[in-house]
Amino acid sequence: MVQSILFVCTGNVFRSMAAEYALRAQLGQQSSYRVESAGIDAKTNTIHPVISNRLIQKGIDPSAHIPQRLTKKLIDRNDLIIAMGLDHREFIHDKFGLKVPLFNEVSYGVGTPILDLHEALPNWERDMVEARAYVESVIDHIWEAVPVLMARLPHFQGSHGSLKP
Repeated sequence: MVQSILFVCTGNVFRSMAAEYALRAQLGQQSSYRVESAGIDAKTNTIHPVISNRLIQKGIDPSAHIPQRLTKKLIDRNDLIIAMGLDHREFIHDKFGLKVPLFNEVSYGVGTPILDLHEALPNWERDMVEARAYVESVIDHIWEAVPVLMARLPHFQGSHGSLKP
């Protein structure tokens, strides 16, 4: 049975962080689940105001968030590891020997990754309106998917997220 969940992205300041905070908010403070997030290349980055503002609109204050790098210790202490993108899943497999699901696989049963801004819009700096809209749409997608993810959790077992037969 899943008791702890770790979301993984690149820098731990956008996708995995949004998933962590969305799940925590929707589980409520009395939940027995431990929910964390990490990045495969997390640094001491600040959260972009577009991300912070969208989370604040959802009722979340991410100002205390400190990005953390993915480690074996984090992997080992969580029952279900969820990758936000294909590169995160591949990194976890190569470095830790684990096959983990994507966020959209756990939520909707589809193998589509949640792309980072630069993956979805390679020249995002040229159109900040489009970039903002994309970032906000990703946070909205994560937020809307979390209730579905929560409903599907019983279909997952420990050992880092393998689907029950």
